[in-house]
Amino acid sequence: MTTTAPDVFRPQRTRHRADARTVEGDDVLIEKLRARAWDPGPRFDTAEVPLAWIEEHFGRRYLERVHRQGIPYNSHRTIGLKARTEEVSGYFADAPRGPLFPPATPREIESAERTIGRPLPELLRRVYTEVGDGGFGPDTGLASLTSVRRAPGHLTDWPCAVQEHERGRRAGLPASWLYLADAGCSVEWHVSLLAADNPVLLLDADGWAPGRGEGPHDGIRRAVASLRQWLWDWAEFGDVRAEDLSFARP
Repeated sequence: MTTTAPDVFRPQRTRHRADARTVEGDDVLIEKLRARAWDPGPRFDTAEVPLAWIEEHFGRRYLERVHRQGIPYNSHRTIGLKARTEEVSGYFADAPRGPLFPPATPREIESAERTIGRPLPELLRRVYTEVGDGGFGPDTGLASLTSVRRAPGHLTDWPCAVQEHERGRRAGLPASWLYLADAGCSVEWHVSLLAADNPVLLLDADGWAPGRGEGPHDGIRRAVASLRQWLWDWAEFGDVRAEDLSFARP
């Protein structure tokens, strides 16, 4: 039987910016999140732009120069570009605004909390109920709290934070770590539901092995001091991986 690891994440120090955000500014944060999340261009860290559109508006030489920079084309004849670029802004300028998935309902929040076994931080609850039930954010974007979300053109359902939480718990992760988003390969974002300020952890799921006497904390590759800071960094087009946070290991 798999034993769930305790949540012993104890911040040793934090690096806050001079203008560190507080709960009093959460209304502003929600508005900023909504503005970015509801715009299909910057909804994620990168956006797909058709090669034909870039060539039409910027010229073939410009497109060739972009390709020489090592940015690959995909089979759909589009190119993935950073969200805050002229090409992305131009291509999505007239696209309809709105959430990829509608906000979660109070009943859906309560159902998720029952399964998780803990209440969500108030800020995260507001994000899901006022911005959208996932489908935006750092890397591949926030997972949904429900298991029936499917983005247009996708053949599978969007990742579900509750299902991923249960999978992680069976694998030995602390029950108080909630999955937020996939960060590529075996790396995932999790938020601590118990530690002060709800630090956000960048965890390498393959970076620890119980057989070697290691625990989940050995898989942490980076941490952000608080969920609030992580969300502010993304809302303002910052680097969510820029802030390191020391932590105590068991």
